[in-house]
Amino acid sequence: MVAGTAEQPPAGATSPAVERANRMSAANMIRSLVPLVVICLLLVAWQAFRASNEETVRTVDPTATVQLAAARAGYEVQAPAGLPEEYRTTSARTDAGTADEGAPVTLELGYLTPSGEYAGFIASDDAGADPVRAVLEGATEEGTVDVDGEPWTRLTTGRGETALTRESGEVVLVVTGSAPDDELREVAAAVRPAEG
Repeated sequence: MVAGTAEQPPAGATSPAVERANRMSAANMIRSLVPLVVICLLLVAWQAFRASNEETVRTVDPTATVQLAAARAGYEVQAPAGLPEEYRTTSARTDAGTADEGAPVTLELGYLTPSGEYAGFIASDDAGADPVRAVLEGATEEGTVDVDGEPWTRLTTGRGETALTRESGEVVLVVTGSAPDDELREVAAAVRPAEG
């Protein structure tokens, strides 16, 4: 061999770079990616499973809404108070913030009940207020029920839900929803004058 000349690979051998390039076929690439795709899918499934077990119900504190309604209304606002913690308040609305002096005020509260159903409460000095009409228009009266010594009229709404209602002077109180009657009665039994 002459000094200064590079060794040539034997005639039938290929260089390492060519061997690496030959191994990079589409089939080999797919075989390499399959484990990564499986791991990613498992991670996504695990995250979805964890998210499905987490609390998805958003609860609210109705205190400020009830106090605003009580402060602005021209009547003694009543609202459920002291319900067991299994009743979770999910909504609280009032039109008191935009009501003019002496204008009617409506308070609406929504609950997720222990059975996982909805119970709603409405108090208004306007029998024609949209929330009151939405429940009572087209409802069928089914008699009277006694709730802690107070007579409430029981109705079936146009949506097939139970509604309990009573009037206290000019004020209409309504408890309604998809919750069973015993839970609706429990909400009605908790209704008392609110602090303004």
